Amino acid sequence: MAKIELTRNPFIKNAIKSRYPQLAVFIVMLVGYIFAILAGLIGTPVGSHNFSIVFVWIAWWAVLILVAVPFFGRGWCAVCPIPLPGEWLQRGAVLSPPEKRPKWLNLRVPKMFRNIWLQNISFLLLALFSSVLLTTPNITGIVLAVMLFAAIGLSTIFERRAFCRYLCPVGGFIGLYSQTAPIELRIKDKQVCVKCEGKPCYNGSAAGYGCPWDVFPGGLTKNTYCGLCMECIRTCPHDNIAINLRPFSADLAKPSTRMDEAFKAFIMLGSAMIYAGVLLGPWGTLKDAAYGVGTGAWFIYAVVFLAIIFGILPGFFSLGLLKTKSNLPFKQRFASLSTALIPLGLMFWVAFSLSFVLTNASYILAALSDPLGLGWNLFGTANFAWQPMLTTILAPAQTLALVVGLIWSARTAQKSASEAGVSPLPIIFYSFVATSTMLWLLL
Repeated sequence: MAKIELTRNPFIKNAIKSRYPQLAVFIVMLVGYIFAILAGLIGTPVGSHNFSIVFVWIAWWAVLILVAVPFFGRGWCAVCPIPLPGEWLQRGAVLSPPEKRPKWLNLRVPKMFRNIWLQNISFLLLALFSSVLLTTPNITGIVLAVMLFAAIGLSTIFERRAFCRYLCPVGGFIGLYSQTAPIELRIKDKQVCVKCEGKPCYNGSAAGYGCPWDVFPGGLTKNTYCGLCMECIRTCPHDNIAINLRPFSADLAKPSTRMDEAFKAFIMLGSAMIYAGVLLGPWGTLKDAAYGVGTGAWFIYAVVFLAIIFGILPGFFSLGLLKTKSNLPFKQRFASLSTALIPLGLMFWVAFSLSFVLTNASYILAALSDPLGLGWNLFGTANFAWQPMLTTILAPAQTLALVVGLIWSARTAQKSASEAGVSPLPIIFYSFVATSTMLWLLL
């Protein structure tokens, strides 16, 4: 499939270049986000009847995992409300760039933090406390508020979107899996970028802001660090930047060599498997340990959780690599071949989310009518009874997702192994064992 330039369409191009459609979505999202914080803090403590739990961890999560990330990559980041107040404060403007730059520190993020290790850590912290986070409204409200104020604070200290680029726990896994999506932002002609004076797409101009994600579009080869904010399209004086429709997983043809990205793949793969066991499995002792935050059992659970992600999963993966001969250093082989686990992990999350979302989706109608649990019935659905949805197709859909992930991973392994000059068989076998384990956990 050849790439199709979506921005050739005048309607799409004008909608992207104009700031008003994006601003309208931003405002709706920001209002909803602030309401979710308030609902978590002052609404009912019953999670299944609180807007913050139902709309963040069921409705939003379903849209993110089942639609936004697989099909639009960084599309959520294009409308995410979290960085908005900080970015408006940093810029001193809501729409067009102001004549004078606001006087904030505007520091460069230290080089040692210009990676996704902090994102890995922040995701793991949420994952370890996920049992209470997914069921306790005030905890969800506090976490949402902390993320908002962290983004504001970092915007007053560092340049651009430091929170999104280096700390956001959601941005890390969106960036990882955005490589599989069929939407990309890329330049049309490299020579045009080479000759362009001032590089307004990166540095900004009167037409718009410099790239908030600290990315030069002329060197962009992967979706991982492009947040689809569209500023570069607005500032490019040569109309040399486009939004393209492309084949799925196009970025995976260029394997990563970074260890922070490699371990993100293991973090996401392991977390999906552990979530399936804790939230969907029949093991009461495991559930009690995960929910008993601060107890001795929970600390054992946390140690096992981290051991699986940083020890067992990468350890068995490494054993397969040790049996292969290659001229590449081990770290480079490890990082490169871990690319094969990206589509597998994405399908693990899809399979898990299908069960979690379809089991709990009926809560959405009740929470919509009574978002704070105060006895309201705004739309006449407050008393809608809980019932799981589409139960007859759930198991086949999950199995299909896992099989697709395994085949997708095997094909990616073949490409990555060819680049590294090794056999893909150990990686394919590893993926098969992981898929079989996930299938057992789900079914």
